[in-house]
Amino acid sequence: MAGDASGIPELDQDKYDADEEVKIICLGDSAVGKSKLMERFLIDGYHPQQLSTYALTLYKYTTTIDSKAVLVDFWDTAGQERFQSMDPSYYHKAHACIMVFDVQRKITYKNLTSWYTGLREYRPEIPCVVVANKIDADMKVTQRNFNFAKKQGLPLYFVSAADGTNVVKMFKESIKMAMSYKQNSSDFMDEVMQELEALLFKVAPHPRKCSELLSWSRRRRSR
Repeated sequence: MAGDASGIPELDQDKYDADEEVKIICLGDSAVGKSKLMERFLIDGYHPQQLSTYALTLYKYTTTIDSKAVLVDFWDTAGQERFQSMDPSYYHKAHACIMVFDVQRKITYKNLTSWYTGLREYRPEIPCVVVANKIDADMKVTQRNFNFAKKQGLPLYFVSAADGTNVVKMFKESIKMAMSYKQNSSDFMDEVMQELEALLFKVAPHPRKCSELLSWSRRRRSR
Protein backbone atom coordinates (compact mmCIF):
# COMPACT_ATOMS: atom_id res chain seq x y z
CA MET A 1 0.00 0.00 0.00
CA ALA A 2 1.13 3.53 -0.60
CA GLY A 3 2.45 5.29 2.45
CA ASP A 4 2.52 8.95 1.49
CA ALA A 5 0.12 11.07 3.54
CA SER A 6 0.37 13.75 0.85
CA GLY A 7 -1.45 11.44 -1.55
CA ILE A 8 -4.79 11.49 0.27
CA PRO A 9 -7.43 12.79 -2.15
CA GLU A 10 -9.09 16.01 -1.09
CA LEU A 11 -12.88 16.04 -1.27
CA ASP A 12 -14.93 19.10 -2.04
CA GLN A 13 -16.13 20.40 1.33
CA ASP A 14 -17.81 23.55 0.00
CA LYS A 15 -21.27 21.99 0.00
CA TYR A 16 -20.98 21.08 3.67
CA ASP A 17 -21.63 24.13 5.85
CA ALA A 18 -20.18 23.44 9.30
CA ASP A 19 -18.50 25.26 12.16
CA GLU A 20 -16.40 22.24 13.11
CA GLU A 21 -15.15 19.12 11.35
CA VAL A 22 -14.03 15.86 12.97
CA LYS A 23 -12.68 12.58 11.65
CA ILE A 24 -13.63 9.23 13.18
CA ILE A 25 -11.96 6.03 12.00
CA CYS A 26 -13.21 2.45 12.27
CA LEU A 27 -10.96 -0.53 12.96
CA GLY A 28 -11.52 -4.26 13.25
CA ASP A 29 -11.32 -7.52 11.31
CA SER A 30 -13.13 -8.15 8.04
CA ALA A 31 -16.86 -8.93 8.22
CA VAL A 32 -17.37 -7.73 11.80
CA GLY A 33 -19.99 -5.29 10.53
CA LYS A 34 -18.21 -1.92 10.46
CA SER A 35 -19.87 -0.77 7.24
CA LYS A 36 -23.26 -2.12 8.27
CA LEU A 37 -23.08 -0.19 11.54
CA MET A 38 -22.42 3.04 9.67
CA GLU A 39 -25.22 2.40 7.23
CA ARG A 40 -27.60 1.61 10.08
CA PHE A 41 -26.71 4.89 11.81
CA LEU A 42 -26.95 6.91 8.60
CA ILE A 43 -29.89 4.99 7.15
CA ASP A 44 -31.97 8.10 6.48
CA GLY A 45 -29.63 9.38 3.81
CA TYR A 46 -25.95 8.69 4.16
CA HIS A 47 -23.51 9.85 1.52
CA PRO A 48 -20.62 7.41 1.04
CA GLN A 49 -17.77 8.57 -1.17
CA GLN A 50 -15.24 6.04 -2.40
CA LEU A 51 -11.58 6.99 -2.24
CA SER A 52 -10.30 4.23 -4.48
CA THR A 53 -6.64 5.20 -4.12
CA TYR A 54 -6.72 4.18 -0.48
CA ALA A 55 -9.45 1.52 -0.71
CA LEU A 56 -11.62 3.19 1.87
CA THR A 57 -15.13 4.57 2.05
CA LEU A 58 -15.81 7.97 3.52
CA TYR A 59 -19.23 8.59 5.05
CA LYS A 60 -20.23 12.17 5.76
CA TYR A 61 -22.67 13.16 8.48
CA THR A 62 -23.77 16.52 9.84
CA THR A 63 -25.08 17.19 13.33
CA THR A 64 -25.34 19.96 15.91
CA ILE A 65 -23.39 20.03 19.18
CA ASP A 66 -23.59 22.96 21.59
CA SER A 67 -25.26 25.09 18.91
CA LYS A 68 -22.43 24.39 16.46
CA ALA A 69 -22.85 22.67 13.12
CA VAL A 70 -20.46 19.71 13.02
CA LEU A 71 -19.38 17.78 9.93
CA VAL A 72 -18.29 14.23 10.76
CA ASP A 73 -16.14 12.18 8.40
CA PHE A 74 -16.44 8.47 9.17
CA TRP A 75 -13.60 6.49 7.60
CA ASP A 76 -14.24 2.81 6.83
CA THR A 77 -11.44 0.41 5.92
CA ALA A 78 -13.28 -1.14 2.95
CA GLY A 79 -11.06 -4.22 2.81
CA GLN A 80 -7.66 -2.93 3.95
CA GLU A 81 -8.16 -4.70 7.28
CA ARG A 82 -7.55 -8.10 5.73
CA PHE A 83 -3.85 -7.17 5.76
CA GLN A 84 -4.07 -6.81 9.57
CA SER A 85 -2.54 -3.34 9.39
CA MET A 86 -3.48 0.06 8.07
CA ASP A 87 -1.56 2.67 6.12
CA PRO A 88 -0.36 5.45 8.46
CA SER A 89 -2.39 7.96 6.44
CA TYR A 90 -5.59 6.24 7.60
CA TYR A 91 -4.91 7.46 11.16
CA HIS A 92 -3.90 10.95 10.01
CA LYS A 93 -5.69 13.67 12.01
CA ALA A 94 -8.28 11.25 13.42
CA HIS A 95 -10.13 12.58 16.46
CA ALA A 96 -11.69 9.30 17.65
CA CYS A 97 -11.75 5.59 16.86
CA ILE A 98 -14.51 2.98 16.80
CA MET A 99 -13.04 -0.52 17.18
CA VAL A 100 -15.44 -3.35 16.29
CA PHE A 101 -15.50 -7.10 16.88
CA ASP A 102 -18.05 -9.84 16.17
CA VAL A 103 -19.34 -11.51 19.34
CA GLN A 104 -19.85 -14.74 17.37
CA ARG A 105 -16.20 -14.97 16.25
CA LYS A 106 -13.64 -15.19 19.05
CA ILE A 107 -10.70 -14.44 16.77
CA THR A 108 -12.06 -10.97 16.02
CA TYR A 109 -12.06 -10.25 19.74
CA LYS A 110 -8.52 -11.59 20.19
CA ASN A 111 -7.32 -9.40 17.33
CA LEU A 112 -8.45 -6.23 19.11
CA THR A 113 -5.07 -6.15 20.83
CA SER A 114 -3.16 -5.79 17.55
CA TRP A 115 -5.62 -3.22 16.21
CA TYR A 116 -5.29 -1.18 19.39
CA THR A 117 -1.50 -1.38 19.30
CA GLY A 118 -1.51 -0.07 15.73
CA LEU A 119 -3.87 2.74 16.67
CA ARG A 120 -1.74 3.89 19.59
CA GLU A 121 1.40 3.92 17.48
CA TYR A 122 0.01 6.76 15.39
CA ARG A 123 -2.73 8.24 17.57
CA PRO A 124 -1.66 7.69 21.19
CA GLU A 125 -4.24 9.97 22.79
CA ILE A 126 -7.46 9.96 20.80
CA PRO A 127 -10.58 8.51 22.46
CA CYS A 128 -11.55 5.00 21.41
CA VAL A 129 -14.67 2.90 21.96
CA VAL A 130 -14.94 -0.89 21.73
CA VAL A 131 -18.02 -2.22 19.96
CA ALA A 132 -19.37 -5.76 20.40
CA ASN A 133 -21.49 -6.25 17.28
CA LYS A 134 -24.11 -8.83 16.24
CA ILE A 135 -25.61 -9.34 19.69
CA ASP A 136 -28.96 -10.06 18.00
CA ALA A 137 -27.70 -13.60 17.31
CA ASP A 138 -27.58 -14.34 21.03
CA MET A 139 -28.54 -11.71 23.61
CA LYS A 140 -26.94 -13.78 26.37
CA VAL A 141 -23.58 -12.62 25.08
CA THR A 142 -24.20 -9.26 26.75
CA GLN A 143 -23.74 -11.02 30.09
CA ARG A 144 -20.24 -12.13 29.21
CA ASN A 145 -17.17 -10.37 30.57
CA PHE A 146 -15.04 -8.87 27.81
CA ASN A 147 -11.95 -7.79 29.70
CA PHE A 148 -10.12 -6.05 26.87
CA ALA A 149 -12.14 -2.85 27.10
CA LYS A 150 -11.91 -2.77 30.90
CA LYS A 151 -8.17 -3.43 30.84
CA GLN A 152 -7.58 -0.54 28.45
CA GLY A 153 -10.06 1.75 30.17
CA LEU A 154 -12.28 2.01 27.09
CA PRO A 155 -16.07 2.27 26.83
CA LEU A 156 -17.76 -0.94 25.64
CA TYR A 157 -21.00 -0.96 23.65
CA PHE A 158 -23.10 -4.03 22.87
CA VAL A 159 -24.77 -3.31 19.53
CA SER A 160 -26.56 -4.87 16.59
CA ALA A 161 -26.33 -3.50 13.08
CA ALA A 162 -29.18 -5.85 12.15
CA ASP A 163 -31.82 -4.47 14.53
CA GLY A 164 -30.20 -1.16 15.51
CA THR A 165 -29.67 -1.88 19.22
CA ASN A 166 -27.48 0.85 20.76
CA VAL A 167 -26.13 1.92 17.35
CA VAL A 168 -27.30 5.53 17.49
CA LYS A 169 -26.18 5.88 21.10
CA MET A 170 -22.71 4.55 20.32
CA PHE A 171 -22.16 6.82 17.32
CA LYS A 172 -23.46 9.93 19.04
CA GLU A 173 -21.21 9.34 22.04
CA SER A 174 -18.26 8.79 19.70
CA ILE A 175 -18.95 12.10 17.96
CA LYS A 176 -19.08 13.93 21.29
CA MET A 177 -15.79 12.34 22.32
CA ALA A 178 -14.18 13.35 19.02
CA MET A 179 -15.36 16.93 19.43
CA SER A 180 -14.11 17.10 23.01
CA TYR A 181 -10.73 15.73 21.98
CA LYS A 182 -10.35 18.21 19.13
CA GLN A 183 -11.22 21.17 21.32
CA ASN A 184 -9.07 20.22 24.31
CA SER A 185 -6.07 18.25 23.09
CA SER A 186 -2.57 19.19 22.04
CA ASP A 187 -1.67 15.83 20.52
CA PHE A 188 2.02 15.55 19.74
CA MET A 189 1.20 13.31 16.77
CA ASP A 190 -0.72 16.12 15.07
CA GLU A 191 2.44 18.19 15.13
CA VAL A 192 4.48 15.25 13.83
CA MET A 193 2.12 14.58 10.94
CA GLN A 194 2.10 18.24 9.95
CA GLU A 195 5.88 18.14 9.87
CA LEU A 196 5.77 14.99 7.77
CA GLU A 197 3.41 16.57 5.28
CA ALA A 198 5.80 19.47 4.81
CA LEU A 199 8.72 17.08 4.33
CA LEU A 200 6.86 14.92 1.84
CA PHE A 201 6.21 17.91 -0.38
CA LYS A 202 9.92 18.75 -0.37
CA VAL A 203 11.35 15.27 -1.02
CA ALA A 204 11.59 14.24 -4.71
CA PRO A 205 11.49 12.25 -6.87
CA HIS A 206 11.14 9.24 -4.56
CA PRO A 207 9.98 10.29 -1.07
CA ARG A 208 10.51 7.87 1.77
CA LYS A 209 7.50 6.15 3.22
CA CYS A 210 5.47 8.05 5.77
CA SER A 211 6.24 5.45 8.45
CA GLU A 212 9.99 5.97 7.94
CA LEU A 213 9.59 9.73 8.22
CA LEU A 214 7.54 9.26 11.36
CA SER A 215 10.38 7.32 13.00
CA TRP A 216 12.85 9.97 11.91
CA SER A 217 10.70 12.74 13.39
CA ARG A 218 10.42 10.91 16.71
CA ARG A 219 14.21 10.53 16.92
CA ARG A 220 14.68 14.18 16.05
CA ARG A 221 12.27 15.33 18.76
CA SER A 222 13.97 13.18 21.42
CA ARG A 223 17.38 14.79 20.91
